[in-house]
Amino acid sequence: MGIDGNLSKRKNILYCIVSIVILCFLLFPLYWILVTSLKTEKEIFQIPPTFWPKELNLKSYLVQLEGGDFNMFHSFGNSLIISLGSMIIAIVLAVPASYGIAKYNFKGKKAIVLGFLVTQMLPVSVLLTPLFIMFKNMHLYNTLWSTILADTTIGIPFSVLILKNYFAAIPKELEEAAYIDGCNKFTAFVRVLIPIAKPGVMVCGIFSFLYAWGDLAYGMTFIIDQEKRPITAGIFNFMGQYGTKWSYLTAFAVATIIPVALIFIFMQKYIISGMTSGAVKG
Repeated sequence: MGIDGNLSKRKNILYCIVSIVILCFLLFPLYWILVTSLKTEKEIFQIPPTFWPKELNLKSYLVQLEGGDFNMFHSFGNSLIISLGSMIIAIVLAVPASYGIAKYNFKGKKAIVLGFLVTQMLPVSVLLTPLFIMFKNMHLYNTLWSTILADTTIGIPFSVLILKNYFAAIPKELEEAAYIDGCNKFTAFVRVLIPIAKPGVMVCGIFSFLYAWGDLAYGMTFIIDQEKRPITAGIFNFMGQYGTKWSYLTAFAVATIIPVALIFIFMQKYIISGMTSGAVKG
């Protein structure tokens, strides 16, 4: 028994060491981006490289306050508007759609589900041309609305496929009990079914936001004015116009990573529960 206990303890220590090594390996690029954004251009190319700035250089951040073609905070605001708009539209449309697919039988139901699945599998390059023509004809080209609507083409199918399973797992008796208590179909849906499916709704909202936040193709294609482009497109153009000034570029990257990191830190409970639970426990 003592030998088995020692072996188990050694295994746990080994697993812990391996996990720490893997974590350090995965987090090192993020650390290096942050450190590089705080260095001078000269120190960035210094050999051997320094793992912490000899002197903190905040110029790459402070210069953004002066404005210019690539204002970090302005691009940050554009990305926030696009991501929140895409998330809200995706959730508002996907929640009732997934409920209808899960709870009602109708002709063509399987074809609709297959259509959502195929839409999610299509590469962005296939959608760029038809979306470009559509937005041009709708006079939405070079507006934030074009990118918001384009990003929902990924958020809505993903959300419908996830939430469909949540609503299908909710017992019909809960809905009937709400009717007995005086609810109609709408109030039962809002007050009973949506709160039960809250983990799934949260996960779909988070992933819709993150996809829109990290999008580059739509932001580069449908928006041509620099002041309207999201922060991901700002980083891309920043490389071309300034000949890759790495301290500025990595400062943009840090600003891009911050919302993603905060979401996973503060919303991990909802992400884990939303991805692992899909049924109502009795």
